[in-house]
Amino acid sequence: MTKHEPESAEALLDAVGPAFGRLRRSSLLEIENPMSQKDLTRTLVLHHVLEAEQDDAREVTVGAVAAHLGTDPSVASRMVSDCISAGYLLRAASQQDGRRTVLHLTPEGRELMARLRRNQRAAFEHVTADWAEAERLEFARLMLKYVASQDALRTRNPD
Repeated sequence: MTKHEPESAEALLDAVGPAFGRLRRSSLLEIENPMSQKDLTRTLVLHHVLEAEQDDAREVTVGAVAAHLGTDPSVASRMVSDCISAGYLLRAASQQDGRRTVLHLTPEGRELMARLRRNQRAAFEHVTADWAEAERLEFARLMLKYVASQDALRTRNPD
């Protein structure tokens, strides 16, 4: 147990929520070529579109972005419009229903997401630089397991 770990299992579990809050606010610190706060916000939308494109069967609309982000459709519409203005997204007619407009990443949007992934990895490596390799890999494995479990719950219990 390190000086940063609570002494009991109960205290450790109680500390997880606040730790996630701090993690989110400081996830991309001191890395080379940092992203602007504006582009970090844009990646929330771009990430959802990228995941859907990798799924092939799913098309992303502004409404789907709003549902995914848990925001009002007007907020999602402004976020999407900002991504389009920045050159990261484009609107197109749905191939499944011509009355709908769907979103696609541009090459610039794909590059921004690739840069985000590089920055996220650099931040992880910076923060965990003094950890044993086994600890780094175990934390990464458990974080991915946590996110997969969270996604599975969301799929089973959609709002």
